[in-house]
Amino acid sequence: MVRRRTATLSVTAAALLAATPLLTSCGTAHPGAAAVVGGEKIPVSALQARVEAVRDAEGGAGRTAQLGQATGDLSRATLGSMLFDRVLDRAARDAGITVTRRQVQELRATAEQQAGGPTALREQLLQQYAVAPGQIDDFYRVQAEAQALAHRQGVDLNSPDGQAALTKSLAKTSARLGIDVNPRYGTWHAQTLSLGTATEPWVRKALTPAPGSVSLQG
Repeated sequence: MVRRRTATLSVTAAALLAATPLLTSCGTAHPGAAAVVGGEKIPVSALQARVEAVRDAEGGAGRTAQLGQATGDLSRATLGSMLFDRVLDRAARDAGITVTRRQVQELRATAEQQAGGPTALREQLLQQYAVAPGQIDDFYRVQAEAQALAHRQGVDLNSPDGQAALTKSLAKTSARLGIDVNPRYGTWHAQTLSLGTATEPWVRKALTPAPGSVSLQG
């Protein structure tokens, strides 16, 4: 699972999103893109919508200041999560893995039961992972894909060796996709599946145990 957490910066996410959205490293070939993955854009507008959904949920929970400080540069962290999701989606598709809505709902239902109900789970995911209510299904879809891919490769996600093996596999997919990021948000590192100055590989964050997670042994 992806923890959307980075060090707090002196500029706000809103200020970052208001800046000119061009992929300067690619000239003006991809105007309006926060990143390009496998030739497909992730529009700044899509990134902004994700960030605003979290901000709205924070306000509704009455913890805007607390969560805003915890999430820090939310736009960059959110984009990093979106990039990781695209890499994992492609890797799963290449492996012939399809996650059904039923699988996602089963994971979510288990998580809700463990957390003490739907409301408690929403609060937990918002606080710990900056996941807005409307993004919860995607959160568990990614988790289900990671589990299925690890199971297909015969690795244990609960072990460092298993995480390293999946990281290596996903890094190859990431490199093939040729991810290009708007310099405003940092540089994508294919080998560590991380954006900018993140020091922890995104795959490890994605596989951190959380409500509803299922350990698949090889």
